Amino acid sequence: MKPAPLMLALAILIAALPGPARTAEPQVPILWDSKERLQKPDLSALPRLRFLTTTDFPPFNFIDKNGRLSGFHVDLARAICAELGISEKCQIQALPWPELDAALAKGDGEALIAGVPATSASRENYAFSRPYLQFPARFVMRKAQAVTEPIAEKLKDKRVGVLAGSAHERVLRDYFAGIKAVTYAKPEWLFADLKDGKVDAAFGDGMRLSFWLAGTDAAECCRFAGGPYLAPEYLGIGLAIATKPDQAALASAFDYALHEISAKGTFAELYLRYFPVSFF
Repeated sequence: MKPAPLMLALAILIAALPGPARTAEPQVPILWDSKERLQKPDLSALPRLRFLTTTDFPPFNFIDKNGRLSGFHVDLARAICAELGISEKCQIQALPWPELDAALAKGDGEALIAGVPATSASRENYAFSRPYLQFPARFVMRKAQAVTEPIAEKLKDKRVGVLAGSAHERVLRDYFAGIKAVTYAKPEWLFADLKDGKVDAAFGDGMRLSFWLAGTDAAECCRFAGGPYLAPEYLGIGLAIATKPDQAALASAFDYALHEISAKGTFAELYLRYFPVSFF
């Protein structure tokens, strides 16, 4: 029997899909209930809020052509500070990934905004905000053959490429049993076969598929079809901001800021700036 949370996520997303005339429009993930009311925290006594991130994960964090730290996480951190009314206390520092844990533990920063996964194991070492971005699984098909939901019915007995041994392979086999999974060791092999029509579709991480669709290698051959599909028990809950375990109040302050950023449209602006081919 399939896990109920994933079944619910699939059902909600499929029911909410836009019609065929709107499928090419960029969709922005909405992870917050606009009717929810969170109390604005008083951070006037906070001497500093330094976010720690990395420099080597574009478009989330990178050094731009002018030598400045840039990216989705950098702009999101600044938006959080502005929403909390502490921009003058806000700092962002980039470090190599292996140094982040020790830097936070030593007090060199107050929060990590660097893609630290919120898992049962990591929650023993961090307090987390709620997720601000999730990574759905998606199908990609050649434009001329792309179909709409119900994908499981329309791709029955069709060949769908997926990376071997990945969580996406498990999702494909567990929830789309009528589809013939074709496994690949390398994504470039999968993409080449999709372009050449040797498989009917590709299935995988929506964000990475969006990067391929936006790149020159895809040559505008393909587009997303159906979905998106959220599967937390397979793919995780997404990205959250991490703080020290004893800083749960600060994590809650981030929840307030993220909620307001979403409600005011700031998150949508940042998302589409860095992900013009939306993976939702």
